[in-house]
Amino acid sequence: MREFFVDKPFFSTLITLWTPIALQQLIFSSLNFVSTIMIGQLGETSVAAVGLANQIFFLFQLLLFGVSSGAAIFVAQFWGQQDIRNIRRVLGLSLALGLMGALAFSLVALVFPEQAIGIYSTDRAVIVLGGEYLRIAGLSFIVFAISNSYAVTLRSTGNVRLPATIGISTLCLGAVLNYALIFGQFGLPALGALGGAIGTTIARLIECAFLLGFAYTTRSVVTASLREMLAFDPAFLTNILKTVLPVTLNEILWSTGISAYNLIYGRIGTESVAAVSIASSIENLAFVPFIALANVAAIMIGHRIGADEEHKAMEYAKRFLQLDLAVGVLIGGVIFMSADTVLRFYNIDPTTQQFTRNVLTVMAFALWIKVSNMMLIVGALRAGGDARVSALIDVGTLWLVGLPAATLGAFAFGLPVYWVYLLTITDEACKLILASWRVISKRWINNLARQHARASEVTQ
Repeated sequence: MREFFVDKPFFSTLITLWTPIALQQLIFSSLNFVSTIMIGQLGETSVAAVGLANQIFFLFQLLLFGVSSGAAIFVAQFWGQQDIRNIRRVLGLSLALGLMGALAFSLVALVFPEQAIGIYSTDRAVIVLGGEYLRIAGLSFIVFAISNSYAVTLRSTGNVRLPATIGISTLCLGAVLNYALIFGQFGLPALGALGGAIGTTIARLIECAFLLGFAYTTRSVVTASLREMLAFDPAFLTNILKTVLPVTLNEILWSTGISAYNLIYGRIGTESVAAVSIASSIENLAFVPFIALANVAAIMIGHRIGADEEHKAMEYAKRFLQLDLAVGVLIGGVIFMSADTVLRFYNIDPTTQQFTRNVLTVMAFALWIKVSNMMLIVGALRAGGDARVSALIDVGTLWLVGLPAATLGAFAFGLPVYWVYLLTITDEACKLILASWRVISKRWINNLARQHARASEVTQ
């Protein structure tokens, strides 16, 4: 671990990039946690309805994550070569793909919200409330796609402060609006769970406006005209999509699989959905440092590969994984020790509380496995352009191991939700073994920026 402190450029860059990303993620997860507590005051039905409505947004968010992660691989490596022209073309492609996904999810949210919620639950009260929540939230999907593309491109070039500052500010605004509209504060009406949807939607609209405004007035790397962003030819599209599409498909299949887990929880019962929703909000808070670390690792490793320093990229991957593992064990212990105290803030019945406590226990002991996988897949393999293999590892273990195990546990053996949740960890354990093997092999390191340059020379 002493390499972190001896290698001052590495440590300095890590802290410079990690701090604003982690701070933004901390505030996002903290406010999401607080929002869950607010909704928790309204009872199990509201918790389940909002949790399932957010599943649709979760699917959309991971689609965007797939697109932007694939694009970020190229942006980081092009930045290593200071190739601004191609960075702007990648931004344009990321925007185009993200907006297509946003239109599709907006259609579902605005036209078929109850049908979407009905996939996960048979409780009519949950379906109606969840559908109303989703219809309001769907109004923000298009602007969220725009904000996401610009923010990820800025972060991949090392400019983490601008998107973080705007994101933090609008998240805080959203939390205040949620509080006011859920409980009827500051002269606003008390709208219950739907107030949370309205507050979040307003905050996302403001975030997009401010991000675009500051990005273009400060003349940053993303200050691109429409012509610059759409200046890609068939050869450019082919080269980029060969990496972007596998990552996007990876996220679609992975998020669909995670959504299937929630479908299983929903079929067990409303208390089970509420328990997992509460536990997930706590896990999201615990994931804050690791999401930031994986993003920083992808940026720093990508920059080194783009600069033809592949040996240093491998060394960076090892260092980040060691750090991830150590912090993962520590935070897992904190979750286990503090679970009972945290659950006192929720107005839920004893059965739901016990279910949640048991899920949190499993979550605490498995956290180090999950965060290690995040670092291996997102921080290393994708940063090295190893999109196809990382997708097979990420999705294959979920669909071939985790989902069959959870399905059998829930429907064949009738196990309670916490045992079913434990069975989902089998997928993470298999993933850890396969992803570790791939990183050790060094076959994941691909200089995509150099390959793109060669391909462009051939086509000219």
